[in-house]
Amino acid sequence: MTIYSCEFFPQCLPFGSQLKLLTYHSQYNFLLHCTNSYSRTSVHSRKVRLSTDSTLTHLHSHNFQDSHLVKLLNRSCKAGKYNECLYFLDCLVTRGYKPDVILCTKLMKGFFNSKNVENAMRVMDILESKGNPDMFAYNALISGFCKLNRIEPANRVLERMRDRGFFPDVVTYNIMIGSLCSRGRLDLGLKMMDQLLEDNCMPTVITYTILIEATILDGGIDEAMKLLDEMLSRGLQPDMYTYNALIRGMCREGMIERAFEFIRGLPEDCKPDVVSYNILLRTLLNHGKWNDGENLVRKMFSIGCDPNVVTYSILISSFCRDGKIDEAINLLKLMLEKGLSPDTYTFDPLISALCKQGKLDSAIELMDFMISNGCLPDIVNYNTILSAMGKNGNADQALKIFEQLAMTGCQPDVTTYNTMISALWNSGDRTMAVGLLSDMINKRIDPDKITYNSLISCLCRDGLVDEAIELLRDMESSKFSPTVITYNIVLLGLCKAHRIDDAIQVLSEMVEKGYQPNETTYILLVEGIGFSGWRAEAMELANSLLVINLISNESFRRLSKTFPLLDVL
Repeated sequence: MTIYSCEFFPQCLPFGSQLKLLTYHSQYNFLLHCTNSYSRTSVHSRKVRLSTDSTLTHLHSHNFQDSHLVKLLNRSCKAGKYNECLYFLDCLVTRGYKPDVILCTKLMKGFFNSKNVENAMRVMDILESKGNPDMFAYNALISGFCKLNRIEPANRVLERMRDRGFFPDVVTYNIMIGSLCSRGRLDLGLKMMDQLLEDNCMPTVITYTILIEATILDGGIDEAMKLLDEMLSRGLQPDMYTYNALIRGMCREGMIERAFEFIRGLPEDCKPDVVSYNILLRTLLNHGKWNDGENLVRKMFSIGCDPNVVTYSILISSFCRDGKIDEAINLLKLMLEKGLSPDTYTFDPLISALCKQGKLDSAIELMDFMISNGCLPDIVNYNTILSAMGKNGNADQALKIFEQLAMTGCQPDVTTYNTMISALWNSGDRTMAVGLLSDMINKRIDPDKITYNSLISCLCRDGLVDEAIELLRDMESSKFSPTVITYNIVLLGLCKAHRIDDAIQVLSEMVEKGYQPNETTYILLVEGIGFSGWRAEAMELANSLLVINLISNESFRRLSKTFPLLDVL
């Protein structure tokens, strides 16, 4: 006799129960045995025998609702313990349980949120083979793939559902069109719209709004207005989300007057909301039209459209951009008096402005005030403070804050590491700076071009040009290809070290690899030659570059003043 046992951890079960599922293979029966380790009375045992011959009988759902397995399954899913939930689901379906489509849909969404595509597909396989999937389940699967920018698998799911007799609905198409448009593939999004119409599926306001937003970015406001006309011709009434997308597009293209005119022409039952006014206000202030901005705020109050957190944040940001920090702080106080809770976007321009003015202590005080008011700083706020500390030579203080970031629940990003690497290197702690590069890689935070450029610049500045060139080679083999800026940094380091032959060699390699030198590249080379003692040769090269328009007349005049020679040219 062979016995198969399925053990579950005691802490996963209510009241310390232990559940054992034993299969008596020789008798083709199951024995369900439950014990309660906390009971003061005798152990109560219940045995349920089920036939498991070739025509497996499905257990009735109401029997399973009373079982610990189903309770654990539902409890795990509710708690977000999706791997555990899938384990219980596997155990149940092998015993004839018909999976619940709602639970499976939630489970697939959970796996997609954690980017566990394999398990999400495993759930759908179970649902298709042992249960009855519905449109909601297939839409969840398609949506999960689209959010991960995996369009081809999403298309395969589309074909898969068609094969099972399910035809995509407007929700399915909206998911696909939205995903394509968000990836900049408006052309494919419009083709998907054609497919939607061929399937006799009526588009909705959401469908057109998605396409309008994408068209504004890809084809401009005039093309988007054509979609609005088409939408109206189909009898669809746009909502303010649609109209705000168009207002935002007009403002983005600098058509402020057209945006105001458009708002004045809105139907009576669709009036501008606070979002509309925020779009207009941001545009006016970005163009320095403070008087018009003030008039707009007054109009908001006059029609009973109360400014929200975003409105105040726009005003505060504009004040800070113009250096009016006192006005920005007064506005923050007014905001608090009105019972509005500022968020990180409200505080960030204030913290940044204080740091730019060298008022680091005030910036830190503001961050403390932020925390005391229940607004936890985000990584952007911390990056601003850390950058200011690094520039002020307070690398040790910055390092203390950096080391405590994880405790605050705010994980550092690549910008944080770039800031700290530069700060530590400038303070002379090269070992720690390089160590941070290893640390970020270990934490799967990919270095970017700024990381490499920053380190290469630090190495060149300290005369470690050979090490900088090695890092350049590493960069060439990574997914972050060097730019002309990277090569210019290395050329500057070589020229400062008077290694002109090596600089010419790097320039030659740069061109061979398809990187186009810019004017700065050539000026660096001319200056390197000149400062190495070959002034005549430097100006001769400068003249040749001027003739073929690789440097400007202004740059040539500046070089002539740097290396004045009467016998040249």
